[in-house]
Amino acid sequence: MSIESEGLARKSAWSRFRRHRLAMVGSAIILVLALICFLGPAALPFDETHIDVMQRFAPPLAGAHLLGTDELGRDMLARLMMGGRISLGIGFAAMAIAIAIGTGVGMIAGYHGGAIGSLLMRFVDAILCFPTIFLLLALAALVKPGLISMVVLIAATSWMNVARIVEAQIKVLREQDYAVAARSFGASHLRVMLRELLPNAMAPIVVAATLNVARAILLESYVSFLGYGIQPPTASWGNMLNNAQIYLTSAPWLAILPGIAITLAVTSFNFTGDGLRDALDPRMDIR
Repeated sequence: MSIESEGLARKSAWSRFRRHRLAMVGSAIILVLALICFLGPAALPFDETHIDVMQRFAPPLAGAHLLGTDELGRDMLARLMMGGRISLGIGFAAMAIAIAIGTGVGMIAGYHGGAIGSLLMRFVDAILCFPTIFLLLALAALVKPGLISMVVLIAATSWMNVARIVEAQIKVLREQDYAVAARSFGASHLRVMLRELLPNAMAPIVVAATLNVARAILLESYVSFLGYGIQPPTASWGNMLNNAQIYLTSAPWLAILPGIAITLAVTSFNFTGDGLRDALDPRMDIR
Protein backbone atom coordinates (compact mmCIF):
# COMPACT_ATOMS: atom_id res chain seq x y z
CA MET A 1 0.00 0.00 0.00
CA SER A 2 1.43 3.39 -0.99
CA ILE A 3 1.83 6.30 1.40
CA GLU A 4 -0.94 8.17 -0.43
CA SER A 5 -3.39 5.27 -0.16
CA GLU A 6 -2.50 4.83 3.53
CA GLY A 7 -3.29 8.48 4.11
CA LEU A 8 -6.63 8.15 2.35
CA ALA A 9 -7.45 5.06 4.42
CA ARG A 10 -6.69 6.94 7.65
CA LYS A 11 -8.86 9.87 6.58
CA SER A 12 -11.68 7.51 5.68
CA ALA A 13 -11.41 5.72 9.06
CA TRP A 14 -11.38 9.04 10.92
CA SER A 15 -14.41 10.18 8.95
CA ARG A 16 -16.33 7.02 9.87
CA PHE A 17 -15.28 7.37 13.50
CA ARG A 18 -16.48 10.99 13.66
CA ARG A 19 -19.89 9.96 12.36
CA HIS A 20 -20.24 7.56 15.31
CA ARG A 21 -21.67 10.05 17.80
CA LEU A 22 -21.57 7.76 20.84
CA ALA A 23 -17.91 6.98 20.15
CA MET A 24 -17.08 10.68 19.97
CA VAL A 25 -18.93 11.32 23.22
CA GLY A 26 -17.22 8.34 24.84
CA SER A 27 -13.78 9.52 23.71
CA ALA A 28 -14.46 13.00 25.07
CA ILE A 29 -15.56 11.59 28.43
CA ILE A 30 -12.44 9.41 28.63
CA LEU A 31 -10.24 12.43 27.93
CA VAL A 32 -12.04 14.55 30.54
CA LEU A 33 -11.85 11.76 33.16
CA ALA A 34 -8.14 11.27 32.52
CA LEU A 35 -7.41 15.01 32.79
CA ILE A 36 -9.46 15.37 35.96
CA CYS A 37 -7.93 12.31 37.64
CA PHE A 38 -4.30 13.04 36.73
CA LEU A 39 -4.26 16.86 36.91
CA GLY A 40 -7.19 17.70 39.18
CA PRO A 41 -5.72 16.77 42.60
CA ALA A 42 -3.10 19.53 42.28
CA ALA A 43 -5.90 22.13 42.25
CA LEU A 44 -7.63 20.88 45.41
CA PRO A 45 -6.95 22.23 48.91
CA PHE A 46 -7.38 18.72 50.34
CA ASP A 47 -5.59 15.47 49.57
CA GLU A 48 -7.23 12.06 49.57
CA THR A 49 -5.75 11.00 52.93
CA HIS A 50 -6.49 14.18 54.92
CA ILE A 51 -8.80 13.29 57.81
CA ASP A 52 -11.15 15.86 59.36
CA VAL A 53 -13.30 14.11 61.96
CA MET A 54 -15.35 17.29 62.45
CA GLN A 55 -16.53 17.01 58.83
CA ARG A 56 -17.51 13.34 58.75
CA PHE A 57 -20.35 12.49 56.33
CA ALA A 58 -20.61 16.05 55.03
CA PRO A 59 -23.07 15.92 52.11
CA PRO A 60 -22.17 17.20 48.62
CA LEU A 61 -22.48 20.94 47.92
CA ALA A 62 -22.90 21.73 51.62
CA GLY A 63 -19.53 23.27 52.46
CA ALA A 64 -15.89 23.42 51.49
CA HIS A 65 -15.99 19.82 50.26
CA LEU A 66 -17.64 19.98 46.83
CA LEU A 67 -18.69 16.31 46.75
CA GLY A 68 -18.88 15.83 50.50
CA THR A 69 -16.74 13.65 52.76
CA ASP A 70 -16.60 10.00 53.77
CA GLU A 71 -16.84 8.25 57.13
CA LEU A 72 -13.44 9.61 58.21
CA GLY A 73 -13.96 13.14 56.93
CA ARG A 74 -11.80 12.65 53.83
CA ASP A 75 -12.67 14.74 50.77
CA MET A 76 -14.68 12.63 48.30
CA LEU A 77 -13.61 14.60 45.22
CA ALA A 78 -9.94 14.09 46.05
CA ARG A 79 -10.50 10.39 46.66
CA LEU A 80 -12.44 10.01 43.41
CA MET A 81 -9.61 11.63 41.49
CA MET A 82 -6.90 9.55 43.12
CA GLY A 83 -9.06 6.45 42.86
CA GLY A 84 -9.48 7.22 39.18
CA ARG A 85 -5.71 7.34 38.77
CA ILE A 86 -5.47 3.86 40.25
CA SER A 87 -8.44 2.36 38.38
CA LEU A 88 -7.56 3.91 35.01
CA GLY A 89 -3.87 3.11 35.50
CA ILE A 90 -4.69 -0.52 36.24
CA GLY A 91 -7.00 -0.60 33.23
CA PHE A 92 -4.37 0.65 30.79
CA ALA A 93 -1.48 -1.36 32.27
CA ALA A 94 -3.46 -4.60 32.36
CA MET A 95 -4.67 -3.96 28.82
CA ALA A 96 -1.12 -3.49 27.54
CA ILE A 97 0.09 -6.74 29.10
CA ALA A 98 -2.99 -8.69 28.00
CA ILE A 99 -2.71 -7.40 24.42
CA ALA A 100 0.98 -8.29 24.29
CA ILE A 101 0.43 -11.84 25.55
CA GLY A 102 -2.73 -12.45 23.51
CA THR A 103 -1.20 -11.06 20.33
CA GLY A 104 1.94 -13.19 20.74
CA VAL A 105 0.03 -16.40 21.39
CA GLY A 106 -2.51 -15.69 18.64
CA MET A 107 0.17 -14.88 16.05
CA ILE A 108 2.15 -18.03 16.75
CA ALA A 109 -0.95 -20.24 16.74
CA GLY A 110 -2.43 -18.65 13.62
CA TYR A 111 0.79 -18.54 11.63
CA HIS A 112 2.15 -22.02 12.36
CA GLY A 113 -1.17 -23.85 12.74
CA GLY A 114 -0.89 -27.63 12.94
CA ALA A 115 0.06 -29.19 16.26
CA ILE A 116 1.53 -25.96 17.66
CA GLY A 117 -1.58 -23.93 16.87
CA SER A 118 -3.93 -26.64 18.16
CA LEU A 119 -1.99 -27.01 21.41
CA LEU A 120 -1.92 -23.27 22.08
CA MET A 121 -5.60 -22.74 21.28
CA ARG A 122 -6.71 -25.75 23.34
CA PHE A 123 -4.79 -24.20 26.26
CA VAL A 124 -6.65 -20.94 25.64
CA ASP A 125 -9.98 -22.80 25.52
CA ALA A 126 -9.16 -24.61 28.77
CA ILE A 127 -8.56 -21.32 30.59
CA LEU A 128 -11.72 -19.80 29.10
CA CYS A 129 -13.73 -22.66 30.63
CA PHE A 130 -13.28 -21.01 34.05
CA PRO A 131 -15.49 -17.99 34.81
CA THR A 132 -13.18 -14.97 34.79
CA ILE A 133 -14.26 -13.46 38.11
CA PHE A 134 -13.89 -16.77 39.99
CA LEU A 135 -10.49 -17.40 38.42
CA LEU A 136 -9.39 -13.87 39.31
CA LEU A 137 -10.62 -14.18 42.90
CA ALA A 138 -8.89 -17.54 43.30
CA LEU A 139 -5.60 -16.07 42.08
CA ALA A 140 -6.04 -12.90 44.17
CA ALA A 141 -6.48 -14.98 47.32
CA LEU A 142 -3.04 -16.54 46.74
CA VAL A 143 -1.00 -13.32 46.39
CA LYS A 144 -0.49 -10.20 48.46
CA PRO A 145 -2.96 -7.49 47.37
CA GLY A 146 -1.34 -4.52 45.69
CA LEU A 147 -1.18 -2.40 42.57
CA ILE A 148 1.33 -4.52 40.64
CA SER A 149 -0.26 -7.83 41.63
CA MET A 150 -3.68 -6.47 40.60
CA VAL A 151 -2.38 -5.49 37.16
CA VAL A 152 -0.70 -8.86 36.62
CA LEU A 153 -3.74 -10.84 37.79
CA ILE A 154 -6.18 -8.93 35.59
CA ALA A 155 -3.86 -9.25 32.59
CA ALA A 156 -3.46 -12.99 33.27
CA THR A 157 -7.23 -13.46 33.04
CA SER A 158 -7.86 -11.13 30.08
CA TRP A 159 -5.54 -12.16 27.22
CA MET A 160 -7.38 -15.27 26.00
CA ASN A 161 -10.06 -13.52 23.94
CA VAL A 162 -7.37 -11.40 22.31
CA ALA A 163 -5.47 -14.57 21.38
CA ARG A 164 -8.55 -16.04 19.71
CA ILE A 165 -9.20 -12.85 17.72
CA VAL A 166 -5.60 -12.58 16.55
CA GLU A 167 -5.33 -16.29 15.74
CA ALA A 168 -8.36 -16.11 13.46
CA GLN A 169 -7.06 -12.97 11.75
CA ILE A 170 -3.55 -14.33 11.19
CA LYS A 171 -4.88 -17.59 9.73
CA VAL A 172 -6.55 -15.55 6.99
CA LEU A 173 -3.68 -13.12 6.44
CA ARG A 174 -0.94 -15.76 6.18
CA GLU A 175 -2.45 -16.94 2.86
CA GLN A 176 -2.47 -13.46 1.31
CA ASP A 177 -0.17 -12.79 -1.65
CA TYR A 178 2.16 -10.44 0.21
CA ALA A 179 2.77 -13.01 2.98
CA VAL A 180 3.35 -15.83 0.49
CA ALA A 181 5.72 -13.59 -1.50
CA ALA A 182 7.69 -12.66 1.63
CA ARG A 183 8.17 -16.32 2.50
CA SER A 184 9.16 -17.19 -1.07
CA PHE A 185 11.88 -14.50 -0.95
CA GLY A 186 13.36 -16.17 2.12
CA ALA A 187 12.00 -13.95 4.89
CA SER A 188 12.12 -15.58 8.32
CA HIS A 189 8.94 -16.61 10.10
CA LEU A 190 9.48 -13.89 12.70
CA ARG A 191 9.90 -11.21 10.04
CA VAL A 192 6.78 -12.33 8.18
CA MET A 193 4.74 -12.27 11.41
CA LEU A 194 6.02 -8.90 12.64
CA ARG A 195 6.50 -6.99 9.38
CA GLU A 196 3.82 -8.40 7.10
CA LEU A 197 1.01 -9.89 9.19
CA LEU A 198 0.89 -7.90 12.43
CA PRO A 199 0.42 -4.44 10.82
CA ASN A 200 -2.50 -5.80 8.80
CA ALA A 201 -4.07 -7.33 11.91
CA MET A 202 -3.94 -4.14 13.98
CA ALA A 203 -7.57 -3.09 13.47
CA PRO A 204 -9.14 -5.85 15.61
CA ILE A 205 -6.26 -5.59 18.09
CA VAL A 206 -6.92 -1.87 18.61
CA VAL A 207 -10.62 -2.53 19.16
CA ALA A 208 -9.83 -5.37 21.60
CA ALA A 209 -7.42 -3.09 23.46
CA THR A 210 -10.09 -0.43 23.97
CA LEU A 211 -12.63 -2.95 25.23
CA ASN A 212 -10.01 -4.57 27.44
CA VAL A 213 -9.48 -1.31 29.34
CA ALA A 214 -13.18 -1.28 30.23
CA ARG A 215 -13.00 -4.93 31.22
CA ALA A 216 -9.95 -4.34 33.42
CA ILE A 217 -11.61 -1.40 35.21
CA LEU A 218 -14.65 -3.55 35.93
CA LEU A 219 -12.55 -6.48 37.15
CA GLU A 220 -10.56 -4.22 39.46
CA SER A 221 -13.81 -2.85 40.83
CA TYR A 222 -15.21 -6.35 41.43
CA VAL A 223 -12.11 -7.60 43.21
CA SER A 224 -11.56 -4.44 45.29
CA PHE A 225 -15.26 -4.38 46.20
CA LEU A 226 -14.87 -7.91 47.56
CA GLY A 227 -11.78 -6.91 49.55
CA TYR A 228 -9.09 -8.73 47.54
CA GLY A 229 -7.86 -5.83 45.44
CA ILE A 230 -6.42 -2.41 46.20
CA GLN A 231 -6.24 -1.98 49.96
CA PRO A 232 -7.04 1.17 51.99
CA PRO A 233 -5.87 3.83 52.58
CA THR A 234 -5.03 3.78 48.84
CA ALA A 235 -8.21 4.73 47.03
CA SER A 236 -9.67 3.00 43.99
CA TRP A 237 -13.22 3.21 42.71
CA GLY A 238 -13.75 -0.42 43.67
CA ASN A 239 -12.65 -0.18 47.29
CA MET A 240 -14.54 3.10 47.69
CA LEU A 241 -17.68 1.12 46.85
CA ASN A 242 -16.64 -1.58 49.31
CA ASN A 243 -16.22 0.95 52.13
CA ALA A 244 -19.54 2.63 51.27
CA GLN A 245 -21.81 -0.41 51.37
CA ILE A 246 -22.65 -0.10 55.09
CA TYR A 247 -23.60 3.57 54.63
CA LEU A 248 -26.04 3.18 51.73
CA THR A 249 -28.98 4.59 53.69
CA SER A 250 -27.20 7.18 55.83
CA ALA A 251 -24.70 8.51 53.26
CA PRO A 252 -25.67 7.22 49.79
CA TRP A 253 -23.28 9.57 47.96
CA LEU A 254 -20.36 7.45 49.17
CA ALA A 255 -21.54 4.66 46.84
CA ILE A 256 -23.25 6.74 44.16
CA LEU A 257 -20.20 8.83 43.23
CA PRO A 258 -17.70 6.01 42.57
CA GLY A 259 -20.51 4.03 40.95
CA ILE A 260 -21.12 6.88 38.50
CA ALA A 261 -17.38 7.14 37.80
CA ILE A 262 -17.10 3.41 37.03
CA THR A 263 -20.22 3.51 34.84
CA LEU A 264 -18.98 6.54 32.89
CA ALA A 265 -15.53 5.07 32.31
CA VAL A 266 -16.67 1.59 31.30
CA THR A 267 -19.51 2.83 29.08
CA SER A 268 -17.24 5.38 27.40
CA PHE A 269 -14.56 2.79 26.60
CA ASN A 270 -17.22 0.45 25.22
CA PHE A 271 -18.67 3.20 23.01
CA THR A 272 -15.18 4.10 21.81
CA GLY A 273 -14.45 0.45 21.03
CA ASP A 274 -17.67 0.21 19.02
CA GLY A 275 -16.71 3.32 17.09
CA LEU A 276 -13.20 2.03 16.36
CA ARG A 277 -14.62 -1.29 15.18
CA ASP A 278 -16.89 0.48 12.72
CA ALA A 279 -14.24 2.99 11.65
CA LEU A 280 -11.51 0.42 11.00
CA ASP A 281 -13.80 -1.88 9.03
CA PRO A 282 -14.53 -0.22 5.65
CA ARG A 283 -17.52 -2.52 5.18
CA MET A 284 -19.29 -0.73 8.04
CA ASP A 285 -21.21 2.37 7.04
CA ILE A 286 -22.62 4.64 9.74
CA ARG A 287 -25.54 6.66 8.52
